[in-house]
Amino acid sequence: MEPAEMEAIIRASYAAYAASDRASLEPLIAGDFTFSSPDDPELDRAGYFERCWPNNEHIAAIEIEQLFIEGEEAFVRYRLERVTGESFRNTEFLRVRDGQIVRAEVYYGV
Repeated sequence: MEPAEMEAIIRASYAAYAASDRASLEPLIAGDFTFSSPDDPELDRAGYFERCWPNNEHIAAIEIEQLFIEGEEAFVRYRLERVTGESFRNTEFLRVRDGQIVRAEVYYGV
């Protein structure tokens, strides 16, 4: 996959999450998707949509500040603004295969 195509997929996934647009996000997430964060270790696709997706209701905006791609992997640093006005940064390590995100590892302080 070309880096520009991979970047488009990643940016579309963050935009869909920020817009609470699950219909746009679902085709970007692979059937064998896995998700990991300090609070949610090793969720499968269904677990991600059950535990993490509802948080989109609290998001006002997501701004990707850095995006580095190498092969099928990407590192993303973004600033997230909540509807309350609070903002913070997260980093994510993503793996994309065949036009879909197959792995997301979220890193933040706890």
